[in-house]
Amino acid sequence: MSQKVRVRFAPSPTGPLHIGGVRTALFNYLFAKKHGGDFLLRIEDTDQTRYVEGAEAYIIEALNWLNIPYDEGPGKEKDCGPYRQSERKHLYKQYADALIESGNAYYAFDTSKELDAHRKDHDEKGKTFIYNWHNRLKLKNSLVISAEETQQKIDNGEEYVIRFKSPEDETLHLNDIIRGEMQVETSILDDKVLFKSDGMPTYHLANIVDDHLMEITHVIRGEEWLPSLALHVLLYRAFGWEAPKFAHLPLILKPTGNGKLSKRDGDKMGFPVFPLEWQTSEGDHFSGYREDGYLPEAVVNMLAFLGWNPGTEQEIFSLEELVEAFELERVHKAGAKFDPEKTKWFQHQYLQEVDDAKLAADFSQLLKEKGVSSNLNLTKIVSLLKERATFVGDLWDQGSFFFEAPDSYDAKASDKAFKAETPELLQKVVSILNATEDFSAENLSEKVKGWITSENIGFGKVMMPLRLALVGEMKGPDVFDILSILGKEESIYRIEKAIKFVG
Repeated sequence: MSQKVRVRFAPSPTGPLHIGGVRTALFNYLFAKKHGGDFLLRIEDTDQTRYVEGAEAYIIEALNWLNIPYDEGPGKEKDCGPYRQSERKHLYKQYADALIESGNAYYAFDTSKELDAHRKDHDEKGKTFIYNWHNRLKLKNSLVISAEETQQKIDNGEEYVIRFKSPEDETLHLNDIIRGEMQVETSILDDKVLFKSDGMPTYHLANIVDDHLMEITHVIRGEEWLPSLALHVLLYRAFGWEAPKFAHLPLILKPTGNGKLSKRDGDKMGFPVFPLEWQTSEGDHFSGYREDGYLPEAVVNMLAFLGWNPGTEQEIFSLEELVEAFELERVHKAGAKFDPEKTKWFQHQYLQEVDDAKLAADFSQLLKEKGVSSNLNLTKIVSLLKERATFVGDLWDQGSFFFEAPDSYDAKASDKAFKAETPELLQKVVSILNATEDFSAENLSEKVKGWITSENIGFGKVMMPLRLALVGEMKGPDVFDILSILGKEESIYRIEKAIKFVG
C-alpha cells in the first residue's frame, strides 16, 4: 500500500457505544496500526434530534479504557478537522450544488403528503413506490420544470430536497475486501435524498464528502451499511473522486444465534453489551464491562474473535500480537455468535497474568468498600486464590474466611469430619502451633504432618476438621498456607472455637 492508510470510526452520539460499535472501532484500529496508518474518530451528529448528552464523552472514554485511542478527532485536531459533522455543515452545500451542476443530482419539491399518497396508491396496487428513473419525470422536480421555475420556487422558500440521479440501466461491479465481488443493477436503486432545505446534508452525502476530505483510504464498517455501498460508490464516481476500499464486518448475533445482539439483550440475559456502564436520563441503567470487573485486554481479545480468526490455534493475543496478526481477509462474512461464557474464559486467562501486587491493590479497594480492615498479607492471599478466580470479586467469594472467622460449619462436611476423637486431635495441633516459632507454611506442614505420621493417624482425621475449623467449609488453598497467613493467635482462636463446637 503506497498511499498512507487512513481509517475512521464514525459513530453517532445517540447513546452508549454498543460492543458492535466497539468491535468496528477495534478492527479499524488494528488495521491502521498494522499498516502504520492513522485511526480517526469522527462524530456523526447531523441528526440533532437524536443527540444524547454525554454520548460523545462516553465513546472517547470507552476507546481510551480499551487502549485503542484515536490519532485524530475531537480534542486531537489535525489538518482534517473539525471532526464533528455538526461543525462541518457549512461544507456540504457546495458539494450538493456541484452534483446538480454536473447533472448527477436534482431539486425535488414533492411534499411528504404527496409522496405518502404515491406510496399508498402503489400499496393498493400491490407495488412498491420507489422514487427513481421510472417515475421521476412524472414527479415535481427540476428534471421536469424549467431552471427559472426551479429558482423561483427556491427563492419563494418552498421546501425542497436534493436527490441523487441514479443511473438508469447499468450493472455496477462492487468489491468488498471481506465479501469479494458483488453486482448491483442500478435500475433498482432509488434516488436518495442528499440534502434537505434546512441546510443539513443526509448521512450519505456528509459521509462521502467527509471521507474524501479526510483522505480515508479504507472504510471498515458494519454489515448494515452494505445496502448503501452502491450509492456511495456512485457518489464517488459522480464527484470524480477515487473511492476508498470497503470492508463490511459481519453482524454480532445473540448467544442463541437467533438475530442481531441488541442493546437490551445483555441485561435481559445477564451480561454487559456496553464497554462502560450507562445511565439514561429516564433512569434506565445498563451495565458495562469495566464496572463488572472485566480487564480491558480480555474485552479486546474477545471482540477480536467476533468474526475474525487468525487461522491458528492461538486464542490469547496481546494488543500488539493482534495488530501483527490482523488481516481483513480473515474476517468472516457470516454473523458471529456472541458467547458470554467465552468472554469469562478470556477474563480468567488475563486475570492470571495480572501482577499479584496490582491485584492485591484492587482487592484492598474491594475490602475497603465492604468495610473490612485487615493487616494480612494481601499479595500472598491473592497469589493463593487467583487460580480459581475470574474477577477480583471472586477473590472475596473464595477467601472471605481470611477476614472473618467462621461462625458456623458446613453441615455435610462437619458430619463427615467432626468425630469423637476430633477435639483431642485438634488440641494436639494447638500445642504444636503454640510451640512453633517459624510460622511459615513449609515449617508448619513439616511439624504437623511429622506428628500425624509418627503417631500413625489417618491424615483425613486431622486435616479435614482443621480446614473446617479455619474456613467453615471444605474449600480454600493449602491448610498450612492458611495457618501461615492467619498467624498463630488467630489460627489457635479458630481451632479452639471448633473444639468447643464439637465438644
